[in-house]
Amino acid sequence: MSFVYLGTSSFAAAVLEKMVDQGYRPDAVISRPDAPKGRGRVLGPPPVAEKAIELDLALLQPEEIGANDVLAELDSIDPEALVLCAYGAIIREPLLTRWPILNLHPSLLPRWRGAAPIERAIMAGDVSTGVSIIRLVEELDAGPIALSSSVEIGERTFGELAKELEQLGASMLIESLDRLTKGELRFDEQSSEGITYAERITAEDRDLDSRMTASELSRAVRALNPHIGARLRLEGGEMIGVREAEVVADGPQPGEIGSDERGLLLGCADGTLLITRVVPAGSREMPAIDWLRGRRVDR
Repeated sequence: MSFVYLGTSSFAAAVLEKMVDQGYRPDAVISRPDAPKGRGRVLGPPPVAEKAIELDLALLQPEEIGANDVLAELDSIDPEALVLCAYGAIIREPLLTRWPILNLHPSLLPRWRGAAPIERAIMAGDVSTGVSIIRLVEELDAGPIALSSSVEIGERTFGELAKELEQLGASMLIESLDRLTKGELRFDEQSSEGITYAERITAEDRDLDSRMTASELSRAVRALNPHIGARLRLEGGEMIGVREAEVVADGPQPGEIGSDERGLLLGCADGTLLITRVVPAGSREMPAIDWLRGRRVDR
């Protein structure tokens, strides 16, 4: 089937690779323009553009997705559909209805529309999440649903959960394209009940606040591992990254920091967060107990 793939993020790059691995090569890939990256702010391509180059796929990186030259290029390809995953820019007319646009969204819509659905589902303590394939409409993630499938979250991190959703999403996109070709793809309107929005992750979301419960902080650590990272401010203003943590029964008083043979301890509103893996400033990830051996943290 002839289709064009639109995406930008690492998640979208993984979905693209999995579709190609299963024999579904897009006629072209459209991604966002190169942008500054890393501490040096060196200009570089987004993950989907990198993946398209690696897979030897035709690549467009327009400043404006609805520009006339982009539309002309799509007209020359004349795809049967556009496939969109985490593109990161609003799609407007005339592109919005010129071709069928299948949008992969990693949540069970209408729950967690928006920018950070995987992280927010973990943070909220949801039992399950999943993937929805919708027809793109102007309103954010509000289009009718063609397919959806759920997975259990359990105690998984963002990285672990995203891998399963990438594979599931690629398979569902392939099934949607096959059904579309046969004229068998059907859409059902989303429910008007249970709508929630997954706002972008902010600096505040990263900070482990002892006024929250230990369970809330444990979920935040999992939701931001490994791509963003939670962090803890120590006495004196030192900031340390937190990669793994769990809830334990014993520890310091709320708001206090201590340590024992297991790792770093943070007293929370209703218990204790045991931090077992950290990223000290300017250093690599390591067991918290190894970091603690070089210093003393008193209760």
